[in-house]
Amino acid sequence: MPTLAVNGTELYYEDSGGPGVPVVFSHGLLWDTRLFDAQVAALKGRYRCIAYDHRGQGRSAVPDVPSIDTETVYEDAVQLIERLGVGPCHFVGLSMGGFVGMRIAARRPDLLRSLVLLETSADPEPPENVPRYRVLNFVARWLGLSLVADRVMPIMFGRTFLTDPSRTEVQALWRSRLMENRRTIYRAVNGVIGRKGVAEELAKVRTPTLVVVGEEDVATVPAKAERLHALITGSRLVRLPRGGHSSTVEEPVLVNDALTAFLAEHGSSHLRVV
Repeated sequence: MPTLAVNGTELYYEDSGGPGVPVVFSHGLLWDTRLFDAQVAALKGRYRCIAYDHRGQGRSAVPDVPSIDTETVYEDAVQLIERLGVGPCHFVGLSMGGFVGMRIAARRPDLLRSLVLLETSADPEPPENVPRYRVLNFVARWLGLSLVADRVMPIMFGRTFLTDPSRTEVQALWRSRLMENRRTIYRAVNGVIGRKGVAEELAKVRTPTLVVVGEEDVATVPAKAERLHALITGSRLVRLPRGGHSSTVEEPVLVNDALTAFLAEHGSSHLRVV
């Protein structure tokens, strides 16, 4: 199992190898590298694809802390890129991975060729969500994920995916993957719930940026993507006609079409001159 020592922890990662320009994939809360299986499959023939698990999630090490803060996860990603020697890279972040990508673009633009932000936000968690998420997190920690899976699935996936009878097996697969999380996942959830926003930093971003959101995302609604698009000068916004908070799984063809076109356009670019 390939792991890399960074920032006082061990991160699991998968690397397709090859001479192509690197693309680093950073997943959302409660998932792991498998969130990007369809994207890696589509791109690995042209790019070196690297997907990794955040600390405390997937197959990465779990720190003994009550909350894994977003700033630490950002520092992990910086060190991962530096240790693997893959900067400047294309960085694709979904939800929590987008929190990381925005910080890198604002603070370490030398590490990026382009930035793709999927189903994410520059703001703190909306106050109206916090009590409900804390209750779900408490139950998951002490009683297990199985008791909250039915509540979490409609947050993570859109209605089209969840009501499509032809995708029953895929729905069941991702429900089982949700329940694979260790009870220590509460530490990562605490960090996401308590994160600080970075909207004030986005005026500094000069990295070519693609913002993607599914119309059925209820966790980070399309208005959040519109706000990102407005805050990041020269960014491009794609609103998918379907798809929820896990659009890479729900609508892989739509996501891959947007992603491949954007990466091809910025395959050798670095900083944008404005």
